[in-house]
Amino acid sequence: MSKFFNILAISGSLRSGSSNHNILKYLASLAPLDINYTIYDELALIPPFDPGLDTDDPPIVITSLRQLLAEADGVIICTPEYAFGVPGQLKNMLDWTVSSSSFVDKPVALITASLGGEHAHASLLITLGALSANIVDGATLLVPFIRSKMDGDENITHQETRDSLKILLRNLLTLVKNNHP
Repeated sequence: MSKFFNILAISGSLRSGSSNHNILKYLASLAPLDINYTIYDELALIPPFDPGLDTDDPPIVITSLRQLLAEADGVIICTPEYAFGVPGQLKNMLDWTVSSSSFVDKPVALITASLGGEHAHASLLITLGALSANIVDGATLLVPFIRSKMDGDENITHQETRDSLKILLRNLLTLVKNNHP
């Protein structure tokens, strides 16, 4: 019997039809049969981080998020950049994970797909480092000018981007599977 691995994919965009969501859907289409690939869809429901609520009984959406992260063998974050920074709701979500140590040693792939993206990408690498996430070698990708690399139906048409995403996923899954022989 083969083992199944859980990958949790998180979009930093709240818009369901965003380029970032479509990148995560593309990666889902590439996932092998032994991968349970889930796109997290409750980012908009997370309340503003409040240390006073970060107790043994946090809001239910936080309990659910932490459970998903605990069950995940790896995480993919795909985000745009807003005003040269990390989208507020994504940063807020990451703040809720500090006390639970949800990202400690967790294999993480990071994709920043935006007009530019370098500021958010650098900032997220710092934040994920502070959370002690295991940023997978060869599984970080900056995709500038993302709109020019997609068609009107939000399909990725740029072959180099498609190839880079395949490599990113392969590198993440290789580490995940090597961590759980």
